[in-house]
Amino acid sequence: MPIEEDPPQGRRAPARRAGDHGRYGRLSRERVLATALQLVDREGLSALSMRRTGAELGVEAMALYRYAAGKDALLDGLVEALYAELEERLAASPESPGWRDELHRIAAETYAVALAHPHVAPLLATRMLAVPLARRPLAVLRDHERILTVLGRAGLDEETTVMAFRAVTGWLLGYVLGDLRAMVDNPDEPDPAFRLGLHRMPARELPRLRDAAPILARHGGPAGLAAGLDALLDGFTRGAA
Repeated sequence: MPIEEDPPQGRRAPARRAGDHGRYGRLSRERVLATALQLVDREGLSALSMRRTGAELGVEAMALYRYAAGKDALLDGLVEALYAELEERLAASPESPGWRDELHRIAAETYAVALAHPHVAPLLATRMLAVPLARRPLAVLRDHERILTVLGRAGLDEETTVMAFRAVTGWLLGYVLGDLRAMVDNPDEPDPAFRLGLHRMPARELPRLRDAAPILARHGGPAGLAAGLDALLDGFTRGAA
């Protein structure tokens, strides 16, 4: 099912009415986003629409526009929900005293949240391409602030701190998406080569890729994430006070 379009430009969100009381009580933004997240977790992003989310809550789609103004707002809300979950996970364990250990803790929890919601995780990249910095959900901005603050404890100057922030956040997002990318061509095929569809890839043109494909098909896991993060941090902090 395609994602439903926004209401026509100029249409204002309807005021609260009886239809705002869903199957399990009064609606709230948190309930709407949680329901949308559950729907996408269960059926994938293509199942998401205002109408379908309303049906899950037991209300008409128009009742949701008070809490999400349309398609884009609902997508941004899913990103917000993931970062809110990250904040909850970070709050549940003590902050590490060392700045490097704290970055590893943030990265590991971000990775865990993304892998728990694989259908939503790609939005962490695509919505950041569409939404200017100041318009991103507050939970996202708090994550940016958190990482910049921790990097600031490494003794770097401001310019290098920003460069490290870009590298760290880019590595984390790229690693997550790499672990979620589709690799298996035929899941019912027991032979590894045919399972990956290597016979579809020309051997003379792509010898290195064919050789690496079985390794690429494995999840890199937290260890690979940590190793890459350390390599980046070593490069930025070499010679720093």
